[in-house]
Amino acid sequence: MNRSWPVIVLGGTGYVGGEMLRLVAAHPQLRLGAAVSTSRAGGLLAESFAHLSPSYPEARFVSFDAAIDGLGEAPHWVVLSAAPHGASAGMVARLLDAADAAGVELTVVDASADFRFRDAEAFAAVYKQAHAAPGRLPEFHCAVPEHSERIDVPHAAHPGCFATTMLLAIVPLVEAGACSGSFYVSAVTGSTGAGRTPRDTTHHPVRQSNLFAYQPLVHRHAPEVTALSRAATGQDIDLHFVPHSGPMARGIHATIFSGLGKRSDAADIEALLADYYAGSEFVRVVPPAPRVKDIVGSNYARLSVSVDADTIVVCSVLDNLVKGAAGGSIQWVNRLLGLPETLGLTAPAAGWV
Repeated sequence: MNRSWPVIVLGGTGYVGGEMLRLVAAHPQLRLGAAVSTSRAGGLLAESFAHLSPSYPEARFVSFDAAIDGLGEAPHWVVLSAAPHGASAGMVARLLDAADAAGVELTVVDASADFRFRDAEAFAAVYKQAHAAPGRLPEFHCAVPEHSERIDVPHAAHPGCFATTMLLAIVPLVEAGACSGSFYVSAVTGSTGAGRTPRDTTHHPVRQSNLFAYQPLVHRHAPEVTALSRAATGQDIDLHFVPHSGPMARGIHATIFSGLGKRSDAADIEALLADYYAGSEFVRVVPPAPRVKDIVGSNYARLSVSVDADTIVVCSVLDNLVKGAAGGSIQWVNRLLGLPETLGLTAPAAGWV
């Protein structure tokens, strides 16, 4: 338990990168090796993330080339990528190539979309660009950590925050044959889900006290959910997804509807979900209805169940930056390193934020 691994954080100045840095600082067996930023190399981490100054009072962002040059300083590195979709794969591939040449071991977890699909064609169909490292795709496994008991490849990719929120409800229902296989989802996300760069939909005067849908029925996370559900259960689903921008900074609340697949009541479905996640620290099944404030700042997710004569409704909440990105990625790091999956992740929600 005295061993520690240095961590390279790619995309270190974004919101997800900042959460990765925060979680690394609290992890007993990880330490920051390099926070990579192409725009702020040489700048203090504390200038971008004042709340992290107690943990990183003197640490500075480094260039990507400097991170590569430093690989020889340790025999085994962890790479956490919060780089943008489309950019992450090329950066990860360069690090892996450099590590191979230097005889250094890397454990990579990617929080972007670049390694979520099993083949380059599927990625290109959704993201409308060629994959930058198709030869590396077989080395990555993508799933919600709770949906994979073991993996046989060296690296992992974490599903998106919306995808994680939906899959936590969908996969157990499909696997048990408890639903019709068609899902209708309305989900609200906080403004941090849009990233750090200001946009019309994230600017405070537009976002505060407001609620609006965007990309209804065509959001790019929908094909990720259907593909990952199929991978986890072996069954196809139909998904109809409408995301909404909410007035909070962080958190996702998803309401997931499906028809009953067999005669059940709310107690049956609640027991089904509770049994499925009985060994999972971070997923809790609670009475209706879970609240975003119950999970913000934590790696915990909460599900609740309602059932009438022919319909199941599951409400699912999680923090988009933690369980939906940085925290879920640390879960994968823990598992890939052979550490307890909960290590460094059990702090409770902040509550009144």
